[in-house]
Amino acid sequence: MNIVVAGGTGFIGRALCAALMNGNHTVSVLTRHTGQVLHRPDAHIHSVEWSARDIGAWEHALEGADAVINLAGAPIAGTRWTDSRKRLITDSRILTTRLLVRAMSRRSSRPATFISASGIGYYGASDDRLLHEGSAHGTGFLADLCLAWEAEAMSAAEFGTRVVTLRTGMVLETDGGALAKMVLPFRLFAGGPILPGTQWVSWVHRRDHIGLIEWALANTDLSGPLNAVAPEPVTMKTFCEVLGRVIHRPSWLPVPRFALDILLGELGTLMTTGQRVTPAKAMTGGYRFRYPTLEPALQAILIGTTAARRAA
Repeated sequence: MNIVVAGGTGFIGRALCAALMNGNHTVSVLTRHTGQVLHRPDAHIHSVEWSARDIGAWEHALEGADAVINLAGAPIAGTRWTDSRKRLITDSRILTTRLLVRAMSRRSSRPATFISASGIGYYGASDDRLLHEGSAHGTGFLADLCLAWEAEAMSAAEFGTRVVTLRTGMVLETDGGALAKMVLPFRLFAGGPILPGTQWVSWVHRRDHIGLIEWALANTDLSGPLNAVAPEPVTMKTFCEVLGRVIHRPSWLPVPRFALDILLGELGTLMTTGQRVTPAKAMTGGYRFRYPTLEPALQAILIGTTAARRAA
């Protein structure tokens, strides 16, 4: 397939592009940072410089594309949520998605599939209810953002493109995301859960996140929201206990909520509340998770990575 990826130089995008190349797909990456694109002499990949605010010469990369994957967006947890930061987080998703859809609509040969990122923040902060793709939209900044973000993506269905919106949870790997930040205090014997500890963590190994994207590309009967999480969410307390056990460290120093409120303001609610989400569509549709449970996933990431480094 000819696949265009927007946001192909980030934590998920680079690994996704590598997987797509391994699958013998031709990949075009829309990026403002062409030097960060993964290049391999044996693979069909090229970078296209683009502006995420204006249609330009880059739109020709969409001509003849079988699929477009949109992962673009400023980091959610990069820094405190000031008003200007919220605008950046919002505009980098809403305006970028709108621009991509508009550019696709202008092509004589439109992509058959549009896969666009979203998040489980769509459901808002929740209690112990198990949430699936048909569960109601929640409240709060992230819930409203995801609702508007998905609406922009779904507008591509108006010209016949199949649309899948990936409601992503905590993606686990060591070279980015939340896990990379959590591991260091544990290694320094200062790890512990973010209180209250009962909040749910819906996580997914990055390889399964990419696997779900590949599955969505191939499964032409699939459309609408797709929860990109593992089948077994855990509480924050359990997550930290398992993390400590895997790297042989205690999980004993809890992080109080008031400290996050002081340091991060409204962003702190992202870490002190959660959602218990199930990948209902993936499970009923036949996707086979490589890492359905947390401990083997963390062992593969943390112990497997250490063993590979020692072998090298």
